[in-house]
Amino acid sequence: MTLEVAGQWFEIKKFSNDITLIREPYVLGGAFTNMWHIRGRDKDLLLDTGMGVLSLREHVTILREKPVVCVASHCHFDHIGGHHEFEETVIHESEAAYLESANHNDISLTDFRDDSFDALPYAGFDISTYTIQGVRPTKTVKDDDILDLGDRSLQVLHLPGHSPGSIALWEEKTGILLTGDVVTEGQLLDELLHSSKDDYLQSLTRLRGIKANMIYPGHYEPFSRIRFQQLIDEYIEGKRKPGCPTLGSSS
Repeated sequence: MTLEVAGQWFEIKKFSNDITLIREPYVLGGAFTNMWHIRGRDKDLLLDTGMGVLSLREHVTILREKPVVCVASHCHFDHIGGHHEFEETVIHESEAAYLESANHNDISLTDFRDDSFDALPYAGFDISTYTIQGVRPTKTVKDDDILDLGDRSLQVLHLPGHSPGSIALWEEKTGILLTGDVVTEGQLLDELLHSSKDDYLQSLTRLRGIKANMIYPGHYEPFSRIRFQQLIDEYIEGKRKPGCPTLGSSS
């Protein structure tokens, strides 16, 4: 089947004056990556950069308005494709080498090439040669580190399980939580090459205690605290070993 060229590759949706969603609606069969832009006083933050088939900075105006700290929620290829475009790049310390080499994929690019695009980003784009460009991170983070944007600060939560260096970003002042792939409306993937079910269980048990008002995930739509806790409880109950105590019902 011959694919048509998309009229506009990036979709941009403002959720508030300081939170904007950027995504590529023609990839991964609708399970495209959410790229979250958070506006700060001194600099902005961008969490994840999608597939990297077109330049984010060239096509998305808000990414050129002030300095951007570009953060990777984790190093799977659909989250780091555009990181090389930014001067300040951040990732958890356990996945720094993967971001630089860009050859660490729990699911290989070859497996996705035939059916991961519903349209082409430009005429002549060759899916068979699609690859990711690596970049050396300018900063690595660990659990409880703070990313300071001048008038707001986001706390790094290290939540291994989906991948060794998966992180979420938590802003207690506003109650927003950016979860990457740790919690989404889709299946929580814990059987990839470098996943750990035990780590995932511990991470979600910890995460359930976060009093978030709104959750901005790495895929699909944002959701509220009630749905957030429901998704976590469903995973924990599904993985619980016989004889383990039940999860408390606090909210």
